[in-house]
Amino acid sequence: MELRKYLKDGLIGALALTLVGARFISGTDSHGPVLFGASTLVAATRPAISAGEPGDGLVAKSGAAVRAFAAAVRPLSHPKALETAFRSYFAYMAAHPGEVKKPLLYFVDYGLPSTEPRGYVFDMQGLTVLEGPFTVAHGRGSSQSQYGIPTRFSNASGSAATSLGLYVAESLYEFHGHMAGQTYSSVGLRLKGVSANFNDNALARGVVAHGAPYVTESRAGRSEGCPAMEQSRARRVLPELANGGMVFLFAPDQEWMADEPWVVASSSE
Repeated sequence: MELRKYLKDGLIGALALTLVGARFISGTDSHGPVLFGASTLVAATRPAISAGEPGDGLVAKSGAAVRAFAAAVRPLSHPKALETAFRSYFAYMAAHPGEVKKPLLYFVDYGLPSTEPRGYVFDMQGLTVLEGPFTVAHGRGSSQSQYGIPTRFSNASGSAATSLGLYVAESLYEFHGHMAGQTYSSVGLRLKGVSANFNDNALARGVVAHGAPYVTESRAGRSEGCPAMEQSRARRVLPELANGGMVFLFAPDQEWMADEPWVVASSSE
């Protein structure tokens, strides 16, 4: 069963989850660890979340999502990592329902080092982990060493730094990058930053999701600010996120956490 049919029909049962997992993670023995197991199957039995359910506020939706994913998404760099992501996601979906065309969220916890898997793809309707954890690159302007935990985040052009917050996944294109003096090609996914003052310069900066040869199963090198993943994974995952999925880049940065606009919006529902 194709993932698109699964998303269209909204099948949430364990059989559908197994088939979707097979579609999403073909060849996982060579592409890194994936958390498809008892915790994910339990999450699949939970009620799906809909943007229009009466009497179910943004905080309630976010709490239900946190409870569904808490056992499967570990470790986290901060106790509020998932809550921050989900409150932003549901607040934006409520304000811009026409832009969130797919219930998919690509989440990265940049409070973890680049030598640890820190990326996931969530099904936010069925509350299941579709992919992950897997390694993800951060911007070279966000850390002094090649590997480690990023500590600096910027929305400025020329910073080569990661920008935190919520993004809308837009169109695919053929990405060309450079590594060790060589040019490489990959699938690229344009990202529109929607967290004002934190990542809304992403399109102008050329911050995109893409595959890169410097990202492997065990560690991720540094990008120009892009949440890059393994080449094979990008070819499989990014087309599913394109044109209506969402991306959320988290780090335990206190200033950003206090002012993330969509978390603030969810607090005033």
